[in-house]
Amino acid sequence: MEASKDGQTPPPNRTVTRGSPEWPAAMQSLRDLPPSPRRLALFRVADGIRGILHRMVQTSAPIDVIEAAAQDLEEVEERFSAYSHTSMYEGFAESANAGESFAFFDHSPMLGRANPLAPPIELWLEEDHIAGRAIFGPAYEGPPGCVHGGYIAAAFDEVLGSTQSLSGAPGMTGRLTVNYRHPTPLEAELRFVGYLESVNGRKILTRAELWAGEVLCAEAEGLFISMQDGRLADMVVERNEKQAGPTES
Repeated sequence: MEASKDGQTPPPNRTVTRGSPEWPAAMQSLRDLPPSPRRLALFRVADGIRGILHRMVQTSAPIDVIEAAAQDLEEVEERFSAYSHTSMYEGFAESANAGESFAFFDHSPMLGRANPLAPPIELWLEEDHIAGRAIFGPAYEGPPGCVHGGYIAAAFDEVLGSTQSLSGAPGMTGRLTVNYRHPTPLEAELRFVGYLESVNGRKILTRAELWAGEVLCAEAEGLFISMQDGRLADMVVERNEKQAGPTES
């Protein structure tokens, strides 16, 4: 198999997304493979933006510092605007051709090291379940000193979405139920565990837990509906058509 432009060997020539049967193995390969220089550079940019997000939350900086930072960021945004961008759903094959073998993982809104919106959450396969960890910074604050419940729900959706891949049939979230047991602390290492409970036809039932040390902070159950073959590819085509706009007759 040929190496991609970033010097890494791309995964199989197909789209691998959260929930696909290849997802656990692909997550493991990410943990074992040293990042390329390009990926490391993207991680640095995202870490910098992520740091800004957390530090600017109710910052005490004077207005001249804020205005100078705004100008710097506008210049950075202009620098990136000169280049085209695509969706992470372009998949491994297409992103590898663009020099980025792991676009979906790196740019995921919850997992992505290269996405400043992500905490990020790190997930991996551990025997018969999915395990993970994350630290939520000040930008995710809800109750004083605690993670906003909406972000916890989004994190569970990601964890359970990965867990249901253990069924071998990719699906989409049909129902997500979260039970909040204890306030989840900010800036503390949190631990996730996700279990595949059952598969009944197209229905995939999962559950997960969120821990801060020995404290159970929240539990979740997720019902996923397995997609028919080719449906994800159809969704990508539909999205591309919408982005392209109406064609001239």
